[in-house]
Amino acid sequence: MKTAEKEIGYTEDASETDLAKHDENDYVEIKEQMYQDKLASLKRQLQQLQEGTLQEYQKRMKKLDQQYKERLRNADLFLQLETEQVERNYIKEKKAVVKEFDDKKVELKENLIAELEEKKKMIENEKLTMELTGDSMEVKPIMTRKLRRRPNDPVPIPDKRRKPLNYLLSDEQIMEDLRTLNKLKSPKRPASPSSPEHLPSTPVDTPCQRYEARIEEGKLYYDKRWYHKSQAVYLESKENTKISCVISSVGTNEIWVRKTSDSTKMRIYLGQLQRGAFMIRRRSAA
Repeated sequence: MKTAEKEIGYTEDASETDLAKHDENDYVEIKEQMYQDKLASLKRQLQQLQEGTLQEYQKRMKKLDQQYKERLRNADLFLQLETEQVERNYIKEKKAVVKEFDDKKVELKENLIAELEEKKKMIENEKLTMELTGDSMEVKPIMTRKLRRRPNDPVPIPDKRRKPLNYLLSDEQIMEDLRTLNKLKSPKRPASPSSPEHLPSTPVDTPCQRYEARIEEGKLYYDKRWYHKSQAVYLESKENTKISCVISSVGTNEIWVRKTSDSTKMRIYLGQLQRGAFMIRRRSAA
């Protein structure tokens, strides 16, 4: 009886051992199968990736393509905005250049007209002054005597190397020279006691008052007063004319004034102010 029980016990232990070995073999086989399946899946995904049919690859490529198209669209919009801005700046700058050119052209024309008008008035004033004083602008040629050539003297050879010199003078210097010539009197002939020239006459006073006038740092100093641009003044001349005007600019040797009546411009030289041809007086801005 006991012997039979032992045999039964040995049989059960052997069955359990065989079962454990069988389970272990099954686990190894399952693990090996899982490895092979994963390896096959990875190989299949690699093949699909090379062919471009992998779903994950297509999903990510679609996302990258959307980002690429979005950046291209933003770049096009930025280019369009920058182009429009440059075109607007170009049109604006072009209009400003055209306006500046037109303004400069009008200003140049007005300045030239005012300069020519001033020269015309100066010539007319000089002509009127000469008519009133009886002076003449005609310069008489100097008479020279020619000596007879002696028989033994050589024939004079003209100097061909000598050329006439041309001097360019400013308008102010020309007018000053004309005034100097007008003041020069021709030598008087001896008059008889009965002639009108021998009779005593009332002396004519010809005062020549000089005024202090200079320009420093863009300002005019005249008759112990300072004058500046945009200052309202009165312009008086020898003909006792009084003009209301405004100083439009102060140069280096002249000033420009603008009449308040018709807005025309006149140029006044420092020499004219110093000689008293024109006088400047202050007035209120109102």
